Amino acid sequence: KGESLTQAQGIAILGSSLVGSLAYTFSDSFWFSAVEAEVYAMSSLLMALLFWLGLRWEAAMDQPKGDRWLLLISFVVGMSFGVHILSLLVIPPIVFLYIYKNYKQLSLKQFIIANIVAVLFLAFTFKFLFPFTLRYFSAMELFFVNSIGLPFNSGSIIAALLMAGIFFYAIRYTRTKKMVGANTLILSVLFIIIGFSSWIMLPIRANANTTINENNPSSARELLAYYNREQYGDSNVFYDNYYSYTYKKEQDKRKPYKDDVLKYEKDYKTGKYIIVNKDTYKKYFPNYSDKHKGFIPRMVATSPTAIDHYKALTGIPKKSTRRPTFLENLHFMFSYQFGYMYGRYFMWNFVGRQNDEQGHLDIHNGNWMSGIPFIDKSFLGPQTNLPEEIKNNKGRNTYYFLPLILGLIGVFYQLKKDPNNFYVLLLFFAFTGLAIIFYTNPKPFEPRERDYAVVGSFYVFAIWIGLGISSIFESLKDKLNPKITAISVSLIGLLAVPAIMGFQNWDDHDRSNKYTAHLNAQAYLDSCDQDAILFTIGDNDTFPLWYLQEVEGYRTDIKAINTSLFATDWYIDQMKRKTYKADPIPSQLKHEDYKYGTLDVAYNMPIEQFK
Repeated sequence: KGESLTQAQGIAILGSSLVGSLAYTFSDSFWFSAVEAEVYAMSSLLMALLFWLGLRWEAAMDQPKGDRWLLLISFVVGMSFGVHILSLLVIPPIVFLYIYKNYKQLSLKQFIIANIVAVLFLAFTFKFLFPFTLRYFSAMELFFVNSIGLPFNSGSIIAALLMAGIFFYAIRYTRTKKMVGANTLILSVLFIIIGFSSWIMLPIRANANTTINENNPSSARELLAYYNREQYGDSNVFYDNYYSYTYKKEQDKRKPYKDDVLKYEKDYKTGKYIIVNKDTYKKYFPNYSDKHKGFIPRMVATSPTAIDHYKALTGIPKKSTRRPTFLENLHFMFSYQFGYMYGRYFMWNFVGRQNDEQGHLDIHNGNWMSGIPFIDKSFLGPQTNLPEEIKNNKGRNTYYFLPLILGLIGVFYQLKKDPNNFYVLLLFFAFTGLAIIFYTNPKPFEPRERDYAVVGSFYVFAIWIGLGISSIFESLKDKLNPKITAISVSLIGLLAVPAIMGFQNWDDHDRSNKYTAHLNAQAYLDSCDQDAILFTIGDNDTFPLWYLQEVEGYRTDIKAINTSLFATDWYIDQMKRKTYKADPIPSQLKHEDYKYGTLDVAYNMPIEQFK
């Protein structure tokens, strides 16, 4: 900062950047996400963009108009929520960039307060600003339609105009009074909301009745339910029931039941929003006692298979019906969730991977391996004389610990040279790694490997890999010719880390000539008669069919019905409409017969004459 670079230093910086960026490019998890039609590659881009913008803001913070970078950060934060919430996890590191720019040294008390503030900024954005905005639009929509009698969506339009007026007045007032801090804060919130306005696409396409329209978020109220993921129920990562409550479902004696969320839908006959579960939402769910609740609950899944795995992993007797202890709960979190569901993925990317089979805590599949025989033997057994299908598995990639070692060199180098920015990266690493595991609370065993969710932390470690090159250059530049040292260290680093990773990972990340999903879906459709109805079960069955029909226009005469969604009223409504060339399903049921809260329970009532 403020110093001119020598040619050798410039070469070293460029070499470090190249090694670090290519290490991330060729890392197993990121490369996998980059070549599939998912949100995680775009989310990685937005995380990188936000962090880069944070660095630009930090550099220009003391300059005139330096806060324009903050406004751009705010806009990207809002816009990124239209892709994935992972991008929001860059907020705490950006907060610390600001803190360390203005306070070089922090006492322990100040450091703790700073961390709390950083988390509060994240919570404000994710848990308050976005849901409050949607609640505001929802309340205005309900008021102006149901109370005033205006047409549907008029309340949302009035809410937008009112919000624009409030922001205009607040910005003009703070500018007139020269309240720079308040003006910047208001502008930042405004730019977040402008970015978040990408969500308007959801009700627009829902009202267009597109063929694929999950949850049908066609109004402000339904969009709020969509945001809150109401269809998935409540979960609390800090205090909730363990699986053991299912053995004896004791309800709270003071309050044995709790209410459901009110569900609104449009009634085109009356021109109002009606509550479809008006008669059933009261005392809808059993409210279980706190006997089986605990802090930081990890073992919460209630399927018999998950419960068996919980017990096996923590040493609880299989026939035990007691509540897990707090230590057993922590043991599961550290050994399985943090160890197997994060540490293993981390080692895949920077040490090596055994194969591309999903692991279930066995030594044969899904483990990390280094390519160093005596180390791999100690963890996985002898690796000689293996069957050809195991030895030649395309996912068998080994890097000999080289990326990990170079990254650790970078970690200690930055810790010693620049501890403040080291903590910024450490916070970034923690929030995009272990914090995600903590928040998502993975159960044993997931339907697929979940390494794609924590690639943000691998991005941070790739930065440390780049800094490892800088560290080696700094240690050798005074002993050898600086320019030759910079070139040599950069070239050796390129060959030792990203080149090995690229060559090892190429064959199992090359998606060319892989048509299994396409051909399988085509075979499903070709097996059906003209105008048939094809029932599917879940995502993997359904999405390839949607692609063929929606994108390629193939066999659009067939009605594909996802049975996982068929229990919802909005999906039944959609199946009763013509899609592509396919006729509606032959149903005699009216919407009132299956709307939410109507057929939630099926009673067994035997009829005597049919016995």
